[in-house]
Amino acid sequence: MSRILSALRRHPVTERHRALTHRVAALLLDYPDERLTALLPVLRTAVDELPDPMRGQLGGVLDHVERTPTRSLAEHYVKTFDLRRRSCLHLTYYAYGDTRERGTALLGFTHAYRLSGFDPDTEELPDHLCVVLEFAATVDPGAGARLLVQHRAGLELLHLALQDDGSPYTGAVSAVSATLPPLTGRLRDAVARLAAEGPPDEEVGLEPFAPTDHTKARP
Repeated sequence: MSRILSALRRHPVTERHRALTHRVAALLLDYPDERLTALLPVLRTAVDELPDPMRGQLGGVLDHVERTPTRSLAEHYVKTFDLRRRSCLHLTYYAYGDTRERGTALLGFTHAYRLSGFDPDTEELPDHLCVVLEFAATVDPGAGARLLVQHRAGLELLHLALQDDGSPYTGAVSAVSATLPPLTGRLRDAVARLAAEGPPDEEVGLEPFAPTDHTKARP
């Protein structure tokens, strides 16, 4: 972490760097398909423009995508994000599980999108990290950053889960975190508490991994 902070002090993150990081991370963390394959040269050019640590973090994910056959990449993605709750991409799940409180949290995302005239072209829930990053990168950077900060504990838990698994996707979440304010002691405590307790388990039909209801069906 100290090395990351040192790099950020040497090369401050500009608004353009932040937007590029969020946009590239959104694409790399989405389900890998032909669209991603076609965009790889553009993404590499964008990543090369970034300062460290984001350049190295996102570059590592690009390396993984470029050298992995599409079918294997898709299977690994589903196993990582769709079949493991501990590394899901839905930010509110970590704090609220499938409870009624989560429904209120989801409305916060929807409200922010509507205020900025953003209508996500996706079947994902509004707290899906790729949706939030697209919003932050292309529509309203300020509102998008606020959503990420408000749900930073969930983002950091996702990062820890990917890191523990040795996932090549860890770098994408690391890069997003590097665009946000440094972690405070209070937030570290909140992350540790959520990690120890896990999300609540009051079921209310908000299953984040049910493709027939809330997520895109995987081919």
